[in-house]
Amino acid sequence: MSRLPPATRDRLADAITFHPATAEARLLREALGRFATGVTVVTTADPQGRIGMTVNSFSSVSLEPPLVLWCPARSSTRHDAFAGAKAWSVHILGSEQLETCLRFTRGGRQFEGLETAETAEGVPVIPGVAARFDCAAHAVHEAGDHSVLIGRVLRVTVAGPGDHPLVFAAGRFGQFQPDAG
Repeated sequence: MSRLPPATRDRLADAITFHPATAEARLLREALGRFATGVTVVTTADPQGRIGMTVNSFSSVSLEPPLVLWCPARSSTRHDAFAGAKAWSVHILGSEQLETCLRFTRGGRQFEGLETAETAEGVPVIPGVAARFDCAAHAVHEAGDHSVLIGRVLRVTVAGPGDHPLVFAAGRFGQFQPDAG
C-alpha cells in the first residue's frame, strides 16, 4: 500500500530519468528550471568601465564569515572582468524590476541612462533594489563551463518589508507572494 499522496504518485508515474552527460542539454535545462530562483544583477567595474550581469545562480555560503557565491559562465564576454574583480555587488531584484533584469542580459542596455551610485570600493550600485550585498572577492573556482565566485560580504542594504522578489522558473519571470496566514 502506497503512503504517497495521489498528486505525488501521479507526478512519479510521469517522471523520466536520464543521465545529464548523455541527455540533450535542453532536458537538463528543463529539469533545472523546475527549481525557482531569485533574480539578481551583479555589478563591478574594470578599466573599461562599469559592468553588470543578470544572474540567478546566487546563494549564501556561510554566516561566519559572511560569504555568498554566484556562478558566471566561462564563455561569457563579462566572465574575466568579474573573475578578476577585487569587489562586486549583488542586487536582489524586486518583482517590479523586470526591465532592470533585462538591461543586464546579453545585448541589454546595461548602465545606459541608469542613475547609479558607487560603493567605497568603486563598484556601481543600482538604486531601489530589494536587497544588495557589497562583496570583496574571496575565491574563484573553475567548475565545468562556469566559475564559482565567492565573495565576503562587506555591507548589506535591505529595502522595506513589503518587497516581493522577482522570480525565475521554467524559463519565465514572475513573482512570489507569501500567504497572508
